[in-house]
Amino acid sequence: MRKLEVGGYIMAIKWVEVNNENLSYVEPVMKLYDQAFPIEVREPHNIFLESVHIAKTRKNNNYHFLVGLIEEELVSFATAHYFAEINSGFVVYIVTNPKLQNVGVGSKTLAKMEELLNHDAIQTGNSTIRAIFLETETHEMAHTEEEKKACMKRNRFFSRNHYEKYEEISYLQPPLYEDEEAVPLNLFVKNIDKMILTKHGIKEAIKTIYEEKYFLVNKIDKNILNNCLKKMKIEDAE
Repeated sequence: MRKLEVGGYIMAIKWVEVNNENLSYVEPVMKLYDQAFPIEVREPHNIFLESVHIAKTRKNNNYHFLVGLIEEELVSFATAHYFAEINSGFVVYIVTNPKLQNVGVGSKTLAKMEELLNHDAIQTGNSTIRAIFLETETHEMAHTEEEKKACMKRNRFFSRNHYEKYEEISYLQPPLYEDEEAVPLNLFVKNIDKMILTKHGIKEAIKTIYEEKYFLVNKIDKNILNNCLKKMKIEDAE
């Protein structure tokens, strides 16, 4: 547990990882999730538990579906993959309950997720995780002024937590639904081990994210994924 001051009181955040034994958390998480993101970057609800299942079949890889609670009330959640091949994490979603924004819940949730990912790295024989990647919306894709403000706020949040926008590749999230287009997003990177992250290394990370996340879990057609990689000037995933 981590302590958090809310309304002048120090309260403990309880962390729970969702699995097949505690599915009661899924419904409130999905409600918060649907409110937090534009439809273009919101994957189907079943993908969350599908990720839990598939991660168990991938040697040394892992997936975390993390929920933060204060007195059993949902205050945040985050999901992320650990990919052993590149010793890196990929944060898919992180959301804070709107009633508890600007009091540090988001940063504590991200820190807890980073702790879990780093533990995965150590379990596979590394001294630390190499890097953590995440996608986030650009302000151009906001439908309303409120969404634009939320997007800019989210980007500032990641910057405060030492994630840097990678500028050398115009990153695309592959389409999450049939007959949709790929979505231009910001790709943020947190360099943990302080080794230089080369452009080649970033390309390899993107290919791994596409293969392990979007192909194996989301089951997006390989041709669609390869077309996105070509648009980013990254060679085919195969």
